Amino acid sequence: MANFAKLDFATLDITRKNYLTWVLDTKIHLEAWNFGDTIKEENSSSSQDWAKAMIFIRRRLDEGLKSEIASQMKLCGNTIVEEDMLEKTFSTFHVSNVLLQQWYRAQGFTKYNQLISVFLVVEENNEFLMKNHQSRPTGSAPFQEVNDVSLEVNATSFGGDNHK
Repeated sequence: MANFAKLDFATLDITRKNYLTWVLDTKIHLEAWNFGDTIKEENSSSSQDWAKAMIFIRRRLDEGLKSEIASQMKLCGNTIVEEDMLEKTFSTFHVSNVLLQQWYRAQGFTKYNQLISVFLVVEENNEFLMKNHQSRPTGSAPFQEVNDVSLEVNATSFGGDNHK
C-alpha cells in the first residue's frame, strides 16, 4: 500500500471540471493495484481491500468535496438515493427552461453522476460557443473568402481579361 499511496494525479476539483479525467485516472490506478473490483457493487473483495481503495480515493478528493459528499449522504437522518438527487436537480431548473428539464427527464438517467457528467460537457460546449460568438458576434461582416482575394489579385496582376 505504501507505493500505492504515493501514486499521484490531480485531485477531483470542487468544481468537478476534471471529473472525467479523474475517474479514468482513479480506475486505472485501482486496476493496477488489483483494487478495481472493490468499488463495484456486489463484489467479493475483502473489507480490508475496500478500505484501502476508499482511502486512495478520498486522498484524491478536494477537501470541500469530502464534506459535501458526507453531508449529501444523509439529510435529516434519511439516506438520499439517486432518484432523490435526480429529482432535486430537475426541480431546480428555471421556469424558462421547462423544455430542457423535460428533455433531460426523458433521457432516463438512473445515476446522478451520469447527469452531472452530461451537464459538465454541455457547460464546456456552451463556454466554447460563447467564446466563438464573442470573437465573431452575430451580424458582423463575414470574412472575405480566400479564393475571392486571390481571384482579385490575379485579375489585377494580369490586367483583367486582357491576359494572353
